[in-house]
Amino acid sequence: MTQVETGEQVRQKGSSRRWLILALGLAAQTASCSFLYGLPFLVPAMREADHLTLAQAGTVVAAPSIGLLLTLIAWGAAADRYGERLIMALGLGVSGLLLVYAALWHHPVGFLFGVFLVAGACTASVNAASGRVVMGWFAKSERGVAMGIRQTAQPLGVGVAALGLPPLAARWGFQAAMLLPAVLAVGVALLVAVFVVDPPRPPRAAKGERPPSPYRKPWLWRVHGASALLVVPQFAVSAFAPVYLVSQHQWTAAQAGVFVAVAQVLGALGRLASGYWSDRVGSRLRPMRQLAVASVVVMLLVAVGDATWLWLVLAALVLAAVITVADNGLGFTASAELAGVAWSGRAMGTQNTAQNIASALTPPLLGLVIGDSRYALAYCVAAIFPLLAIGLVPVRAESEKD
Repeated sequence: MTQVETGEQVRQKGSSRRWLILALGLAAQTASCSFLYGLPFLVPAMREADHLTLAQAGTVVAAPSIGLLLTLIAWGAAADRYGERLIMALGLGVSGLLLVYAALWHHPVGFLFGVFLVAGACTASVNAASGRVVMGWFAKSERGVAMGIRQTAQPLGVGVAALGLPPLAARWGFQAAMLLPAVLAVGVALLVAVFVVDPPRPPRAAKGERPPSPYRKPWLWRVHGASALLVVPQFAVSAFAPVYLVSQHQWTAAQAGVFVAVAQVLGALGRLASGYWSDRVGSRLRPMRQLAVASVVVMLLVAVGDATWLWLVLAALVLAAVITVADNGLGFTASAELAGVAWSGRAMGTQNTAQNIASALTPPLLGLVIGDSRYALAYCVAAIFPLLAIGLVPVRAESEKD
């Protein structure tokens, strides 16, 4: 009996547990995102409590993302070697304990930056490990939907932070509010340690017989590059839609916030739909390339709407909020599938690293293009990046891999 057949039998025996494992992977990623993307909601309370300048508060808020970026690939390699349950529980648990420490005692701003930096580095363990455990427990024909469910963790984490952190900070202060992501992280880490089971793995290769690196071929490099390019229109919409509606169309901040929240929900549904689509057609990269084409069209439509009618730009922004995030799970899943079991953690870590670099660079660079009011020009510039991604997506790689 082959190892693949054995793996499939184990998956069938664990068919009921795999949904629990998916739920815990989603919960772990949501807890991580509530910290990573929740700090900006605490900037006003942070400044008031510690008398920080906006630049100082912004530096503290950036710390977790810096830590995450520096350690994603290393955590992916650790998940490949030591298994998903250990890495996910360890990183998330340590991150949560660091946040408890940050919440219960007063710290100078420099020390707080360091605590958040290390906490962000620890929580990076979840990115590759949660994706890897879902990939391992679901068959190829189901992974699109499963990974689509997991990819909804980001909007869920943002939602938890948006609903929970500001009221807690207003009532008890900035540091006490940090107990929300801290308790979530520690609680989910304990559940992961108890209930998650690592998926079936091929036997470890003998010394000197390690599987060859999938990066010797250009497929994965092209997937990472195309995914990074496709992040640009996503963040062009998410970063600038609120300020655009307020500054150019005189919406209130609350109205713009509701618009963005609705777009987040629709975007999460879009990720699920694209995962289902990829399962039905048996490909991640063909839908990914078609979504790149759609991203080009919708970004140009936003630019046309900005120059013409409000109803058109609003409709185009909603479409863009759905289309530009729909490829995230496809690129992530394709990276793991093309890399193979032995390298999937590192591949997903590299995928996340490329996307995080692109997401960090997009707002400041597009902000230079926008200036005071050149939004249409910025959206046209953002359309160039998915246009480049169309030719970069290695659609043939899937058939060659099979």
